[in-house]
Amino acid sequence: MIALGTLMRHVHELMDGAIAGIYAEHGLPDYRPRYSPVVRALVARGPLAIRDLAGAIGVSHSAASQTVVQMRRSGFVTLEKGADARHRIVHLTDRARAALPLIEAEWAATERAVRELDAELPVPLEQLMTATLQALERRNFRERIGDVNA
Repeated sequence: MIALGTLMRHVHELMDGAIAGIYAEHGLPDYRPRYSPVVRALVARGPLAIRDLAGAIGVSHSAASQTVVQMRRSGFVTLEKGADARHRIVHLTDRARAALPLIEAEWAATERAVRELDAELPVPLEQLMTATLQALERRNFRERIGDVNA
């Protein structure tokens, strides 16, 4: 029997790997699928503080910060000091803007592929993942595991 964590990672790797492959085929081998929500939020809202960016894409501040650091290293964003020295404002670079047509086309194609996949599943994937997240927010997994006596 495959462990649940292994199964979830494998599904994620298959989906994300396919998307990353599209970017590599189009000359962006250092672009990661997790960058697209950041790019799309910055296009829609303009430059944002990392905290606001995290809220816009639904991840923790730490996760947004780590992604932004990786995106900066690859030349997709720049960071500038905000009015308050504690805030860093994220801006898209010309490199990211040049990739927007590909990013938008990939996003639309991925949405179509997910709808196709959903038609083959007993429950749509997003519905299952959302319900799982909500259940874990109501009662976290550690509480569900309970005591473990070795």
